[in-house]
Amino acid sequence: MSSEAKPDRTSRVPHFTFPATREAQEAQLADNPLLQRFRESRRAFASDPHRPLYHFVSPESTLNDPNGLCFWQGLWHLFYQGYPPEDRRQHWGHAVSDDLIHWRDLPYAIYPNPEDCCFSGATLVEDDRVIAIYHGTQVGNMVAVSNDPLLLNWEKVTGQAVIPLSAAPNVFDPCIWKKDGFYYSLSGGTLPHEPSGRRRAAEFLLRSADLATWEYLHPFVEGDAFSLIGDDGACPYFWPLGDAQSGVQHILLHFSHMSGGRYLLGDYDTQRDKFVVTQGGRFTFGPWHPGGVHAPSATPDGKGGLIAIFNINVGRPTPGWDQIMSLPRRLTLAGKDQLAIEPAGDIESLRSEHRRLEDVTLPANHEIVLDSVQGAALEISVEIDPQNAPMVELNVLRSPGKEEFTRIAFYKQRGYQNWERFTDWRKWLDTCDSLITIDTSYSSELPDALSRAPETAPVYLAPGETLKLRIFIDQSVVEVFVSGQASDLYSPSGLYSPSGLYSQCLAARVYPGRADSLGVSLRAQGSQAVLKRLDAWTMQSIYPV
Repeated sequence: MSSEAKPDRTSRVPHFTFPATREAQEAQLADNPLLQRFRESRRAFASDPHRPLYHFVSPESTLNDPNGLCFWQGLWHLFYQGYPPEDRRQHWGHAVSDDLIHWRDLPYAIYPNPEDCCFSGATLVEDDRVIAIYHGTQVGNMVAVSNDPLLLNWEKVTGQAVIPLSAAPNVFDPCIWKKDGFYYSLSGGTLPHEPSGRRRAAEFLLRSADLATWEYLHPFVEGDAFSLIGDDGACPYFWPLGDAQSGVQHILLHFSHMSGGRYLLGDYDTQRDKFVVTQGGRFTFGPWHPGGVHAPSATPDGKGGLIAIFNINVGRPTPGWDQIMSLPRRLTLAGKDQLAIEPAGDIESLRSEHRRLEDVTLPANHEIVLDSVQGAALEISVEIDPQNAPMVELNVLRSPGKEEFTRIAFYKQRGYQNWERFTDWRKWLDTCDSLITIDTSYSSELPDALSRAPETAPVYLAPGETLKLRIFIDQSVVEVFVSGQASDLYSPSGLYSPSGLYSQCLAARVYPGRADSLGVSLRAQGSQAVLKRLDAWTMQSIYPV
C-alpha cells in the first residue's frame, strides 16, 4: 500500500499542544476543556457505591492496562489505556502524583494515528527526555518522546512504527532499557514448546542505536521452569533489583492472557543478552477474570527497588466504567530469589477515625464481630498469633446477618512442603508453607456479580512467628499484604530468614449489594488464637468533591 493510500486514523478526541514551562502549562490546564469534562464525569460517577475512593479509576469511561509508569521532574506519571467516549479506541490516558496516592488527571497523552489503537508499553527516563515504547495495532511497535515538565506533548519517532509487525516472530506489548550505548526492547510473544508443540512465553529481544531502526536478536528468556504452558509474556517490564551491597538480580514482570500477572527473577547475561531465570512467582493466583489482577506497569524507585501498579479486572457490569488500578506496590529483593512486596506511597495520609483493639482471645469455633470497626473504605492492620489453630479467618464487608461477606483466611502450614527448609524429620511440618486466601464466594447477593474462585497464595511463617496483614478495603476491591516469606506454588524460594517484610499480596474485586455490608469479624477454627492487635482507619477519598 502506498503512503498516499494509508488510512487516516486521526483521533476524534480534542488534542492540545502545551507550552514548554511548568507555569505556562498549569495556566493552560486551568481551563482545559478535557479536564473540565473529566471533573464533571467524576462527579457523575461519585454516587456509585462500587466505585473506589482511593484506588485510581479512569475519570471517564473504562480503562485497561497501566502503561509507562515513571518518575520525571519530581512527579510520578501514570499512563493507562483510556477509552474516550467520542472515540472508543485506546488512547494513553494520563495522571500525575507527588505521592503515588493522590492522582491528578491530565489530558490524554498519546493519540492513535498512524496506529489504529495505542496498546500497552513502557517508558525509559533519560536525563533530558522520557521515551515511551508501545504497541500500535495494525502497524507495529511505536516510540514517542517527551521532555516538557508535565509530559503533555509527545512526538512519535519517524511518525511510523519503528518495529513493524514483520520485524520479529511476534511484535506486541514492549518494554525498553539501555545498555552500552544501545536501546533494547522486549516484545511479548510465544514459541512452540518442545516436545508438546504448545505455546510458551519467549519474549523477543530487539536492539537499536537511535530508536528509529531496530534489529531483531533472539528469544530473550532462558531456563524458565516457572511459567505455565500457554502463558504469553504480554506487557513485559525488565529491570534490575537490589544493589551492590545486598546483591542484584533482574526481574521480568509480565502478564499472561491465561494466568494473569506474573514475574520471573534471574540473572542478566549481558554478554549473550539472555535472561537466565532462577525463580518465578505470581501476582494473580488464578485466572485474570473475573475480578483478578491483570497487567503490570513499573518504574525504578531510585533505591534499588521498583514501583509497580496493576489494573484489576471487573467482576460485575458497572455502566460507564469498569476496571481500576491497584495500590502501588514496592518490589525489592529480600534475598536470593526472594521478592518482597509492600504497599507504596503516602497511604497513611488518607487515614481518619482510628480504632484499636489489643490482646483479644479468639475462642475456638466462635465468630467475634467487631462492633467498633465498620466501613466500605478501610485500612486494617492486624497481627494474629494463630497458636495451634489450623485456620484463622477475618471477614470484611460483612452484613449483620452474614448474608454477604468477603473472607480472608489463613491456613497454618497447609501448603506445600519445602525440602530446602528440611533439617529434622520430627519437625517436617515446620518446612511447610501456609496459605492465605481471599474468598469472594459470598461477597455479593447481586445476580450479576461474578464470584471468583478463592484467590490462594503461599506464604511461609517461621515457627512462632505471628501473622501480620495490611488489608485495604475500597468499595469494590480488597487488597491484602502479608508478612512472611513469599513462596511460589511450583518451586521453593530458598531458606527462610525472618525479615518482617510484606512478601505476598492478593487482590480481588467484590460487589456487596447490601448497604449494611460494612462489618468486620474474626474466627479461629479448631483451637483458640490470639488477636495481638488490630488497627483500623476509615480511608478518605483522593478525588476532590
